[in-house]
Amino acid sequence: MSVLAAALLSFAVIFVAELGDKSQLMAMTFALRYRWWIVISAITVATALVHLVSVAVGHYLGVAIPTALISIVGGVAYLIFGAWTLRGDSLSEDEQHKAGRTARSAFLAVTSAFLLAELGDKTMLATVTLATDHDTVGVWIGSTVGMVAADGLAIILGAMLGKHLPEGFIRIGAAILFFTFGIWLLLEGLFPGNAAGPIAGSAFIVLAIAIATVRSVRSRRCREVAADADEMQYQG
Repeated sequence: MSVLAAALLSFAVIFVAELGDKSQLMAMTFALRYRWWIVISAITVATALVHLVSVAVGHYLGVAIPTALISIVGGVAYLIFGAWTLRGDSLSEDEQHKAGRTARSAFLAVTSAFLLAELGDKTMLATVTLATDHDTVGVWIGSTVGMVAADGLAIILGAMLGKHLPEGFIRIGAAILFFTFGIWLLLEGLFPGNAAGPIAGSAFIVLAIAIATVRSVRSRRCREVAADADEMQYQG
């Protein structure tokens, strides 16, 4: 099969496989916290590297590499990202200096996160399979572009939401998603081949939303009571 045909086939397969995948949610989450061009460039680099490994494995070995340990390491990394996001950014004062440092650290954070998440993911395994009997260069180009295009949709959504949501809401929401990915990847590594990861991740999101809702309602009631008390005191 020619390079172009392999690229088109790989683009279609990977784009469809990526729709609704956790990587899209990760891309949207990062886009809530960082500038879109940092996120898309980091994802492009990570995807190109992972799929380069994938086509090499598919072409020369025809088998997938073991991924349980990678999932565990990725899970721990996402739990760290969640804690970091929840704590908030702490470099604040030196404007110019900070801008350069934040962009660099954000790029490295997103690149490493996607490298860990994509190793062993279904898109990597699909790329390995495609490379076993199609042109490797075409598969690499098509799979990389397909994944970046799919994640680009999520990045656009994340960037749009980021302009309209309060900073505190974005920070807590992003932290919840990072913790969810961490739990998901950890359980995928510890218990491969079953649904423990997705189930636990979904349960964590439901629990976190319930807790956040209860706290929001209580906070609103406290503000209303305080406002009523102030009004009564003013009238008195």
